[in-house]
Amino acid sequence: MEKKHIITLAGKPGSGKSTTSKLIASELGYTHFSSGDLFRTIAKERGIDIYEVNVLAETEKKIDHLVDKKLQDMGRKNDELVIDSRMAWHWMPYSFKVYLDLELSVAATRILTNMSEERMQAEDIPHNPTEYATVLEKRLTSEIKRYASLYHANPYDIQNYDLVIDTKTNTPEEAKEAIINAYNAWLTN
Repeated sequence: MEKKHIITLAGKPGSGKSTTSKLIASELGYTHFSSGDLFRTIAKERGIDIYEVNVLAETEKKIDHLVDKKLQDMGRKNDELVIDSRMAWHWMPYSFKVYLDLELSVAATRILTNMSEERMQAEDIPHNPTEYATVLEKRLTSEIKRYASLYHANPYDIQNYDLVIDTKTNTPEEAKEAIINAYNAWLTN
């Protein structure tokens, strides 16, 4: 299949997927989409937190299928996209696939520092970074189990990606520059 102008970003929670993907989309003039935002909307509609919606999705397959269908439709119908999603690389193998990596202890501190008190209360998130890192680990385990069952795929396996960036040592701006440079090289090959 011919390459499309689509960049998919996956990675661990707190790795900067949303921030970096928005920076890339803005600089390239591409449309941005976040499946995490869609999951948060589903959680809010059901009156549960993001971790609970991930656990629920293990048995209620229609949650993932809703997100998957949206991603597949976007990939077929659109071009010039930047997508922040754990599984977009799987649904859009013709995209430039990026993985943002980050230690969970750093991720927990980063997320808690940037999260509003209102969201912490709404999603029942612990204020302690060590406790929250444990919550994040459970979320990853849930997602790995779910995606293995649904698709025989692991979104946290870095071999699925064209580029891997450690966001502990790279700011969102530095990650954006590295991704755009690698993406432009990928387009010309």
